[in-house]
Amino acid sequence: MPFLILLLLTAVSLAGANKVQPRLDEATAVFQEIMSTPDRSIPQDLLDKSQCVVIVPGLKKGAFIIGAKYGKGYLSCRKPGAGWSAPGSIRVEGGSLGFQIGGSESDVIMLVMNERGAARLLSSKFTLGGEGTVAAGPVGREATAQTDAAMRAEILSWSRARGVFAGISLQGATLRQDLDDNAVIYGKKISNKEVVQSSTPVPVQAKGLISALNKYSSAKNAN
Repeated sequence: MPFLILLLLTAVSLAGANKVQPRLDEATAVFQEIMSTPDRSIPQDLLDKSQCVVIVPGLKKGAFIIGAKYGKGYLSCRKPGAGWSAPGSIRVEGGSLGFQIGGSESDVIMLVMNERGAARLLSSKFTLGGEGTVAAGPVGREATAQTDAAMRAEILSWSRARGVFAGISLQGATLRQDLDDNAVIYGKKISNKEVVQSSTPVPVQAKGLISALNKYSSAKNAN
């Protein structure tokens, strides 16, 4: 029996590991597709002012009903004068997200707009709307950082479902670092804070994602 349990746990671990690369690729594609249509994308000035970005591809609505995780994704934060950091793995769960997004699954992007929000993001877990203020982000060229929501919120969030990209409130959702997925990427369990704030090099499997972030908002664009 212990052997069977070990075998099962090993199989589950390998299954999770096999999903990391496709998920990184999907996060890259989501970000590129959204930013390639300026009239319906995240406003450039907001992206340039942001401290960190979170991308969660294919977040499941049905998870809310059965109490499971919503989805997994990645975060990256700016490194002064050096572009975006290596990515950390993250999970989104709980809250009223499932009722607000609509559709069976959605791609979610969050921008962290200040250092206090970045510090919360890099903790082991925190709850949006409880420990950190969050608001639906504006969309398109004309929606600038001067909107009331963008001026007040630590975190702005958007979702794309059934081809529609719009700002969304994630009140009550919890963000947790995923040490297991970090172990798959970096070969050891390492916290997101360590990944972002140390000199951790961007791993080969994540170069596409970080290149896309640098393409649309490089170090020279940041304020």
